Amino acid sequence: MICEFQKKDYVISTNKRKLQIKTVHRFLTHSYWSQGISIEKVRKSIRHSLCFGVYYKSKQIGFARVITDRVRFGYIADVFIVEEYRGKGLSKWLMKCIMEHRELKNIQAWMLATRDAHGLYSQFGFEPLAEPKKYMRKENYQFKFGG
Repeated sequence: MICEFQKKDYVISTNKRKLQIKTVHRFLTHSYWSQGISIEKVRKSIRHSLCFGVYYKSKQIGFARVITDRVRFGYIADVFIVEEYRGKGLSKWLMKCIMEHRELKNIQAWMLATRDAHGLYSQFGFEPLAEPKKYMRKENYQFKFGG
């Protein structure tokens, strides 16, 4: 189900057909968390996620995706607003749209990882893990984004 939110000349949409994949790829391939990721992997991640594109008029200026079962768990990933549009409250509005989305608003547990946006996410109830020893992860050290 496609949702759209509008504020003046800005739109946030879950319509994947509107996504400008080259814009998303260009940003992600230069980000600290997915440096060098291939466009094929960006496309695949979009196919398997609920995506939110941020647009100024018809130009894509931001993005976020949610990996979720839409009931118990949601993971927010690849959040960005391009630099020239920062400082306008767009990332806060994007997070508000994600958290209030009708298919996501009742999710039991959310997670995300960030190096530098703790202030943004704490406004939406995110906090450091209370019991980090309960959580485990497996990382594939053979994984290369470009390949």
